[in-house]
Amino acid sequence: MSTRGAYAQPTPHVERATAVTDSNGVATFNWPAGAFSAAPVVTLSLEAGAGFRSSRISANTATQTQVTVLASAGVTVLGIGVLAAGTPAPGVTVHAHAVAP
Repeated sequence: MSTRGAYAQPTPHVERATAVTDSNGVATFNWPAGAFSAAPVVTLSLEAGAGFRSSRISANTATQTQVTVLASAGVTVLGIGVLAAGTPAPGVTVHAHAVAP
């Protein structure tokens, strides 16, 4: 830090991780001990094959984040495309970036 009055704001702690969903479509990220003092802000991206996939954070604490991924097929009803009910998507690679709040 300079004595000229310049201030450099500290950057927040960031963790990156990758996990694969289990047979229930759940991926769990375990953050290193002491990495976060509160539940981090987490962003997700999915790496999957053809079709529609959705993800949501089902649990988030300072030590662990749990993600649920669903797959949904497209259905055409009376000429209108809609998405069918989501089912668990096993084997989907989930990438997560967690940032200290």
